[in-house]
Amino acid sequence: MALAIKIDEESFTPRQQAVLTAALDLLVENGDGLTMTAVARRASCSKETLYKWFGDRDGLLTATVQWQAAKVRMPQVNRTGLNLSSLRESVEQFARDLLSVLIGEISVTLNRTAVTHAAQEKDSLGTIVLENGPLTIRRRLKPILEAGRDARLLRFASSEEAYRTFFGLVVRDVQIRLLLGDKTLKQTNIEADAKQATDHFFALYGYSATQ
Repeated sequence: MALAIKIDEESFTPRQQAVLTAALDLLVENGDGLTMTAVARRASCSKETLYKWFGDRDGLLTATVQWQAAKVRMPQVNRTGLNLSSLRESVEQFARDLLSVLIGEISVTLNRTAVTHAAQEKDSLGTIVLENGPLTIRRRLKPILEAGRDARLLRFASSEEAYRTFFGLVVRDVQIRLLLGDKTLKQTNIEADAKQATDHFFALYGYSATQ
């Protein structure tokens, strides 16, 4: 039985995707300055259309974060005949996508702005980013890990604990350093880092490693 876990681009029409891309660009340029008027102007659409599609500014922000998080592609794995090679490939792809998204200027700006808003209790941006970014991505990978456990390729008591370990191996201190303005990480070797994190994860949780 297949696990239908994949990027969900069809949630938004091509026109809506263009609007969300415009909103992301404006967030990078202006940070707190994102308004429905600015997005409508940049995307060449009416504010009425934005309100119809997204409800309000929080709805637009939620969709924008979801669209950004969707760039971390979710592979499909098949429980029937799942083998170590295909599982490792899926997990490593996830690691590559996660790093690519996190080190991008858009994610850094979103996270930095959300942290500032949460500290100042200005609005719900922090909650929006948390729920529709990191927590959504976590919910996508955990079934993949559980499928590996069911196939006796991975061994762990808690998929939550396994995911946290994996996230730590992939992200390490990259996110906090980027939030603090470390520009050197733009040159990080995503392919090598993703492979190393996957290797370490399977060394810890691979079924043979835990015998």
